[in-house]
Amino acid sequence: MNKTRFAVMVAAVLGFVFAWSSAMAQSIVGTPHDFKARGWGSGEVCIFCHATHNASATPLAPLWNHASTAATFTVYQNTFGTLNATDVGQPGGVSKACLSCHDGTIAIDSYGTRTGTTNMTGGALLGTALGNDHPIGFTYNAALATADGALVTPASASQVVAGVPLFVSKMECASCHNVHTNVNGNFLRSTNAASALCLKCHVK
Repeated sequence: MNKTRFAVMVAAVLGFVFAWSSAMAQSIVGTPHDFKARGWGSGEVCIFCHATHNASATPLAPLWNHASTAATFTVYQNTFGTLNATDVGQPGGVSKACLSCHDGTIAIDSYGTRTGTTNMTGGALLGTALGNDHPIGFTYNAALATADGALVTPASASQVVAGVPLFVSKMECASCHNVHTNVNGNFLRSTNAASALCLKCHVK
């Protein structure tokens, strides 16, 4: 084997190893969302939220397989007059997918046809009073950024900037959190060292 062919082969193998390592680093496996570690789901990872067949007819997320919250939430109140959004409402579907565990009204292990018994506890339990959390369920657009004066004007109706998505122009839980990877801790979409994630939207 000549040196060029050998070098190409080594580069290909290394590329595969690095790609595999990166994929594993961003995997849900081993994170707090890996519920198979609790002995549920017959060793499956995705089934607690998604089903390839017989998913919910009213999905909160693709092929939704988890019992869905029916709670009415107390939303963020503009107590200090610093919020320019005027349409803060009930969380959208993508946020309700998160809250179907994190509001504490639905057992974590209620998925498919199973009625679970294990409810969220500890710091991950948000409850139904969201008034002390970052507001969600509001339209984030150029008009809001202008009215506020200290917000980044969103690049489009689907993202503020790369890596910070909007959902039908709205800020939701998944704008800052990515349920499928925990590489930044707390399932954040990017590191928040020196408030880096906050500063993707807030101009301070």
